[in-house]
Amino acid sequence: MKKASLCFIGAGFHASTNIYPSAIEAGAEIQAISTRNIDRSKAALQRFGSTGSPYDDYKKMLENEECDGVVVVAQPEDHPSLVLDCIKAGKNVYVEKPLGMSADEAAEIADAAEEAGVTLMVGFMKRYAPCYTKLKELIMGGKLGTVRSFQGRFAVDSTSFCKNEEQFMKFAAIHVVDLVRYLFGEVVQVTGFKNSDNEFITHSISLKFENGVVGSLYLAGMTAWSRESENMLVTFDNGFAFADEVNTLTVHESQTFDDLPWKSLKETDTVYTPSASPMSGTYRDLYLRGFVGEMAHFIDCCISGEKPTSNGRDNVNTMALCDRILINLL
Repeated sequence: MKKASLCFIGAGFHASTNIYPSAIEAGAEIQAISTRNIDRSKAALQRFGSTGSPYDDYKKMLENEECDGVVVVAQPEDHPSLVLDCIKAGKNVYVEKPLGMSADEAAEIADAAEEAGVTLMVGFMKRYAPCYTKLKELIMGGKLGTVRSFQGRFAVDSTSFCKNEEQFMKFAAIHVVDLVRYLFGEVVQVTGFKNSDNEFITHSISLKFENGVVGSLYLAGMTAWSRESENMLVTFDNGFAFADEVNTLTVHESQTFDDLPWKSLKETDTVYTPSASPMSGTYRDLYLRGFVGEMAHFIDCCISGEKPTSNGRDNVNTMALCDRILINLL
């Protein structure tokens, strides 16, 4: 079976550490790489075992290369122009978040992709992380009844790349903002509080969704969180589910007993977790965080013409929710 051929714009740390290895693991062939320096492009091709073409001008790459899709992993402020040029060249394109710094800018790019008839996917990898795809299956399957509420936490030291609240929201916390939309739908009401000082960010946010679900998000971007941490607790009619640190999902189904359950070992939980093996190398993290899953999804959509889950139009709603949260923080 022929591998999907992808061209890449950018070869920085995130791209080299997460995106390139995940694309290869998902079945892609690196056809070409463009960076601002031809030697850097050659080095990236060599690093990933590709005999593809190096470029120091991405526009020439777009002109010369016929491929299944283009992967854009650059600086956030460059994403809109790079993606628009890919669209104008008639290329399917995957781009790291954020795509646009506002809902209006995101909408312009989504319009352009739809008019050109190309696939546009935004990199919200948490949608493709196994613990969250399993949680989504629980929500959609109805085994535990209707979702009532949730509580989420995302904390990280973002001080090196987020210098204010907008950057924190759109460069870091946006992943969790998009995740709650993916899990629960669209938001109708936002309230929140902040206790922030320049790049030291703390947010406490309450959300109400169209389907009645209510929940809260604790978001922190501070040096205190040198150990990145996240979890999501969801309460259903007949149980709860707890996704912890991307690698464990604990599901508890409501139970009834003939006798008081504290008298013996009556309560049971189902715990989903990956196996641990030295044979996994670095790939375990790439799978669990959703990077391989999102690359596989992009490749499938490029080949089949299916609209990606995290498509350009859907991205508009995520950017709009980020803006609403920022406006409503007190």
